[in-house]
Amino acid sequence: MKYVIGIDLGTSAVKVLLMNENGKVCNEVLKAYHLIHEKSGYSEQDPKEWIDKTISALSELVNNFDGDINNIQGISFSGQMHGLVLLDKVGNVLRNAILWNDTRTTEQCRQIYDVLGKERLLNITKNLALEGFTLPKLLWVKQYEPEIFEKTAMFMLPKDYLRYKMTGNIYSEYSDAAGTLMLDIAEKRWSEEICDLLGIDLSICPPLSASHQYVGTISKDIADLTGLAITTKVFAGGADNACGAIGSGILSEGKTLCSIGTSGVILSYEKRNNLDFSGRVHYFNHADENTFYVMGVTLAAGYSLSWFKDEFAKNENFEELLEGLDSVPIGSNGLLFTPYLVGERTPHADADIRGSFIGIQGSHKKIDFVRAIIEGITLSLNESIEILRESGKKIDTIISIGGGAKNDVWLQIQADIFNAKVIKLTSEQGPAVGAAILAAYGCGWYNSLDECVDVFTVEEKSFLPIPENVKKYKELFKLYKNVYRQTKSLNEELKKFRKN
Repeated sequence: MKYVIGIDLGTSAVKVLLMNENGKVCNEVLKAYHLIHEKSGYSEQDPKEWIDKTISALSELVNNFDGDINNIQGISFSGQMHGLVLLDKVGNVLRNAILWNDTRTTEQCRQIYDVLGKERLLNITKNLALEGFTLPKLLWVKQYEPEIFEKTAMFMLPKDYLRYKMTGNIYSEYSDAAGTLMLDIAEKRWSEEICDLLGIDLSICPPLSASHQYVGTISKDIADLTGLAITTKVFAGGADNACGAIGSGILSEGKTLCSIGTSGVILSYEKRNNLDFSGRVHYFNHADENTFYVMGVTLAAGYSLSWFKDEFAKNENFEELLEGLDSVPIGSNGLLFTPYLVGERTPHADADIRGSFIGIQGSHKKIDFVRAIIEGITLSLNESIEILRESGKKIDTIISIGGGAKNDVWLQIQADIFNAKVIKLTSEQGPAVGAAILAAYGCGWYNSLDECVDVFTVEEKSFLPIPENVKKYKELFKLYKNVYRQTKSLNEELKKFRKN
């Protein structure tokens, strides 16, 4: 039996997944690491933790493997997007990584528009200048940490840095590079125009590859530390959302993904490279070669539920927290939640907006708040679906993965709010599975990525929208969309009272 490993470098943990040639998950190991929040809006991590925890996870995986280690033939990667890692000329990390959910760069986003103009930026990158992207972070370092910027010989994205430390070879790939705001999406190359106009040396941009491309073998040091064979092939991998799409079979027109992790994503496959969404949703290169996807993001999706559990139900696990969810009626007994805990991405692109509970009354119980949070997350994601439908895209079947796929009541809420069939897969660990699929395809096990996906993804159950519930949620959705408009100015005034 042959095996591959998919490594998903997430925001809160690294997941290492062992899969065999029949698409079966044979083992998985999860290792958590820390977020660093020095100031309001700041979100960083120490890249050394990624390396240490990945090595620890791989070592544990190998120690529990009872087959011939040489049969683990390949490794590939999925990773959190947009994060900025800066290296000096000998490959040392110059500062903590600045993550996708860091919102300090509003000023730099304005600078990008001042220099390039919104229309030209959209023509090249297909995306707006948002605080989460990599380019504004790079400009922030240039402006506020010039001594570090001067020493920078290479910038890298998180999973690309991990792969570099495992192989010694520097690469990025198109699906992750698309989220930097420095890639010409249609032409699949770093934009010399953007770099020149913003004073960035093109030489600090890593070489680009396809997601399934072979980029080397693991180093002897990594082999010694993990127990893997030094002949283990390494493949480039992809951005977490692109890998999540592959791991969920989103490889043809009309297929849509709902992924709820720390952030939440609605992602739809796209063959064309010239659609115009005017920046209302993201438009990125897929990890499936020469294709694309459009995507809307809720910044604090699963994070909203995790925050509530950690602050108000610390001694409960998520299963206990959601117990009785189906006993609360639609609308959570008059309680409405907006998940803007760290700002929002789609459709508002607002780093300053903050979350709300609207309609709190003395009779509300903890489970009412839990249901309101789940409904609020799902209503937020529905704003992205609404944009895609307005563009003419047909969305009638949605694959749901991540935290939102672990609870049947939540899956039914998704079907009712999205007004679409929602499918749960037997393995809903999309990004890690997608990385494993890229490794299997890279190893030549299958003739095409589609053939590989057909083996590795299996439908477990589906949920159909209930017409009566759809009607009620349409009413609630109208109220939900009003909350942003009616709380925006309040949040702007409240900003001066926030802890820095």
